[in-house]
Amino acid sequence: MTQRSAPSVLIIDDEAGILETLRILLKNEGFAPITALGGKAGLDALETSSPDIVLSDIRMPTVSGIEVLAAVKLRDPQLPVVLMTAQASMQSAIQAVNEGAFYYIQKPFRNDELVAILRRAAEHRQLKIENVTLKQEIQRRDRSSVGNKPTGTSRSWLKVLDMVETVAPTDSTVLITGESGTGKEVIARYLHDLSPRADNSFMSINCGALPESLLESELFGHVKGSFTGAVKDRAGLFTAANKGTFFLDEIGETTPATQVKLLRVLQQREVIPVGGTESMPIDVRMIAATNRDLEEEIKRGSFRGDLFYRLNVIAIHLPPLRERRDDIPVLATKFLARVGGTRHEHPLALTPDAQDAMQAYDWPGNVRELENAMERAVILTTGDSIGIEALPERVTARRVEPLVAERAIINPTLDAIERAYIMWVLQSEGGNKSRAASTLGIDASTLYRKLARYETDV
Repeated sequence: MTQRSAPSVLIIDDEAGILETLRILLKNEGFAPITALGGKAGLDALETSSPDIVLSDIRMPTVSGIEVLAAVKLRDPQLPVVLMTAQASMQSAIQAVNEGAFYYIQKPFRNDELVAILRRAAEHRQLKIENVTLKQEIQRRDRSSVGNKPTGTSRSWLKVLDMVETVAPTDSTVLITGESGTGKEVIARYLHDLSPRADNSFMSINCGALPESLLESELFGHVKGSFTGAVKDRAGLFTAANKGTFFLDEIGETTPATQVKLLRVLQQREVIPVGGTESMPIDVRMIAATNRDLEEEIKRGSFRGDLFYRLNVIAIHLPPLRERRDDIPVLATKFLARVGGTRHEHPLALTPDAQDAMQAYDWPGNVRELENAMERAVILTTGDSIGIEALPERVTARRVEPLVAERAIINPTLDAIERAYIMWVLQSEGGNKSRAASTLGIDASTLYRKLARYETDV
């Protein structure tokens, strides 16, 4: 919320005369009053307005001031609530303070007393907002530094990080897609770390790792006696993640029954424990991830379309490693520094041949496969550098394929001519990609991309 010249006050009372009197008083004192006749109307007004302060009577039919206070704290814990009542009692005052009221004032009160309390509440609200904003900015500056970002310098990867940093301050649901091993959980954690929820829990669960009955109990909790072994009530992970972020990995593996319950969580922001009848409100940022094409799964009838559209508010697709080959040496260096530090006195480096082989390989297991390969290389290496012999055979295996076709193509396309020329230069340079790129007058990374497109591993 931005600073306003006139702090807005939502006034809730079940007596129209008192509402009007307070409205005139506060308007004359420089506030922007909003009135609601009764507690239910006050709750409705909370949904349609963004007041800086709530001023509510306690004793009202249907919805009391204490219930209004509880609803406000669930919606915005920083929003100050001033409660007023004509029936003063120590018990109601203690309850109001325990529930988080900013102040408790007894009717009848002096106008200047009420105005002074509301001005302090407005200052308190503004100070809280400024503190939160400053804290978020410091966290964002720290966490978005190069050292803490998910590693990568390729254009496609930087585009992903830009999207994450744009949507992180919001509460929008995010769907992360990409092949296995591309770093979906890494991106989900980075998104959480840059968000206003960073100081609260980041909970995650792999939806494909548990059977349906156990998954639902883990997600939603259960009540005592709901199934064999349920010897006591147990809160689920959604409840544990309250005020934080919940990451549902491999959401495409869930059953239709679980999908229905997840849809309710997204729509109603509440959970019902297994075997229970009463719902419990939750406040979580939802992030889901999958390596499946959910739109194809919808066509097959294995995934609910309404759940997909609820999840797919912000879509972030992670490119596979073969589409960001420039990041391979950067990631490899990071893994070598992390793994090699425990086994070698100095960080190990890749030889040019090893780097060439790694950038020519497609890495079907993506970043996870690359990390495992670097760990293996560190274990097998005794010197100061990692050569091609320390890499897995699948990385160094070469397909026997002619560089230049023996039979000429009639009326070749421009692309075919370019390919033939690149292959001729590469052959002339004995297969050395660095020298071939220099002769062609292009960057080595550009040559790697072209070779990848030609599906040729030299």
